[in-house]
Amino acid sequence: MMETKGLTKTVATDQKIQLVKGEFTPSEASDVITSLLNEKINFHKLQRLQVTEGDHGCETGQLDSRIKELEEEKRIAREFIANTRGSGKNLKINGILEITLAD
Repeated sequence: MMETKGLTKTVATDQKIQLVKGEFTPSEASDVITSLLNEKINFHKLQRLQVTEGDHGCETGQLDSRIKELEEEKRIAREFIANTRGSGKNLKINGILEITLAD
């Protein structure tokens, strides 16, 4: 008699993606960070537009709040980078995107 062994497939429950890693001039760092934050802001603006498209009275407070938070983070990052411009030093950016299964 022949024995059959089944293969067990392991499903990953998390993943890490190295989104940004390296040393950048202040100008390059500003471009990278601003671009990433703008993409996330635009994502939330598009979500807000989709939610309100069918219902103009729909509550978008959570999305509005997140957009404001990201705009503030962008302002803080620009200020930080502006303060480094005269130093003659580059900036290191390490951006890891962590993906896990939600509860």
